[in-house]
Amino acid sequence: MKKTDETKILFLEQLKKTPIVQIACEKLGIGRSTFYRWKEEDADFSRQVGAAIFDGHLMVNDLAESQLIGAVKDRDMRAIMYWLKHHHADYKTRIELEGTVNTVHELSDEQKELVRQAFALAGITHEYEEANEENTDQ
Repeated sequence: MKKTDETKILFLEQLKKTPIVQIACEKLGIGRSTFYRWKEEDADFSRQVGAAIFDGHLMVNDLAESQLIGAVKDRDMRAIMYWLKHHHADYKTRIELEGTVNTVHELSDEQKELVRQAFALAGITHEYEEANEENTDQ
């Protein structure tokens, strides 16, 4: 196995621990430009980088959630409020709106003609005209 291949494997392992390209480059002593060149030249490596960063994000999420749960257990009120707000329906942020919606809109003559033509194509001209006459009589 070439040194480059070994370094790529170590790089992927580092991304799984800390999903930040700059930190992985620094820990392995390679330049960002080298990393991006490898990624461009090696489609499989590029795919593995995406998967490693995804795994790293999941690991950091697990770590953060573990710390949050620890803070809740330590009775940290901010942590308790955060947890409830994001995990309990009774504490979620709600927005209440009040008002009236006016849904009655008059059709323009052009729109009425388009509706008449559509009904005519569907073979229901007579029924549309009767309904239209009832609406105009009111």
